[in-house]
Amino acid sequence: MERYLVKGPTPLSGRAEVGGAKNATLKIMAASLLIEGEVVLDGIPRITDVYLMAEVLERLGAGVQFLGNRLTIDASGDLTDETPYELVTKMRASIQVLGPLLARLGRARVAMPGGDAIGSRPIDLHLKGFERMGAKFVAEHGYVEGVAERLRGTKVLLDFPSVGATENLLMAAVTAEGTTSIENAAREPEIQDLIAFLNASGARIGGAGTPSLTIEGVPRLEPVRHEVIPDRIEAGTFLIGAVASGGDVTLTGVRPDHLELPLIKLEEAGAEVSQGVDEVTVKMRRRAASIDLVTLPYPGFPTDLQHPMMVLLAQAKGSSILTENVFEARFVFVDELGRMGSQIRVDGHHALIRGVERLSGAPVRAPDIRAGAALVMAGVCAHGDTEIFDAGHIKRGYENLHGKLNGLGAEVELVEAEERSRPAIA
Repeated sequence: MERYLVKGPTPLSGRAEVGGAKNATLKIMAASLLIEGEVVLDGIPRITDVYLMAEVLERLGAGVQFLGNRLTIDASGDLTDETPYELVTKMRASIQVLGPLLARLGRARVAMPGGDAIGSRPIDLHLKGFERMGAKFVAEHGYVEGVAERLRGTKVLLDFPSVGATENLLMAAVTAEGTTSIENAAREPEIQDLIAFLNASGARIGGAGTPSLTIEGVPRLEPVRHEVIPDRIEAGTFLIGAVASGGDVTLTGVRPDHLELPLIKLEEAGAEVSQGVDEVTVKMRRRAASIDLVTLPYPGFPTDLQHPMMVLLAQAKGSSILTENVFEARFVFVDELGRMGSQIRVDGHHALIRGVERLSGAPVRAPDIRAGAALVMAGVCAHGDTEIFDAGHIKRGYENLHGKLNGLGAEVELVEAEERSRPAIA
């Protein structure tokens, strides 16, 4: 079992560069199946989920090649229509190949998705939208099987702004016959990046960044080169961790406009925040003030940054209320943070946080990607040694987390599975 060993407390200080966005990369990789030719993607994070998606594409018949943080995908050959169970159940984003396969092959057989255990995330909205476009589905033995002789443009009104459904329907619609409109669409920057990629390859998509998307179907897409946007969740994790530790950190390669509300909340907590064209600096010179926080779809506060904010508020002066409105199981993280001395009580989808003066190092377990990274940040803030088990979750979403933190003055060690007998940090 991989684990992180963290010795704290350490105020983070210095400069670090943010990598490419995980959630944009995975969906653009899936969209590459629509293109019969070589797609070149730059700024790709070297993380487990990207490797898993690459393996999914290879098993479908595409050629995939890494060179540093550049990824080349060639889906010009014959593709198969079935994604392997053992891969899809490891990563929910692999369900995003459903739309591209239906569009290109007219059929798809995809295992029901897995990934983080952060609550119910059904794919009903995906299937209902595809059915309106002319697809038919059967579900059996853990697979969803769809056929569509020809996808047709239609109007789709989503029950709520689902990121996954918006992306999947968008990819299916770009080569459908006629015009498709998606109402109540999600607006996340990662979706806007997917749209930029598709439009660069010849798609006709209007309304990026709004709840109303219009897609005029085109006969085919052309090969393209694209650089993915910076990862706003990685950036937010580091910025919040810097404030929680009482540090002074500048992040480069950032899109400050993608972090507008998180930066406002850090200022409300007492941090000094300054922005440049592609960088953000945060300084924290005193104990954080308590604030209330509500997670919502973009441009609201991201649910993926709820965990590091809880670490910050767990050490704030006074009491805070954190309300989770996106995923109902995101508070499983509370028990682990409680092992480090936090005082948090969960009441439904509210977490009532009474700040303590200091956290204490303890052995904890990472239940998912974002909670795991937040526990590493908690270890940086805590007095004593913290051991975070199930580190494999963290590596799914963060490239070289320990190296970047050590570059900011932290003492973090990643112990690989085969090195389990190594002693803890002295």
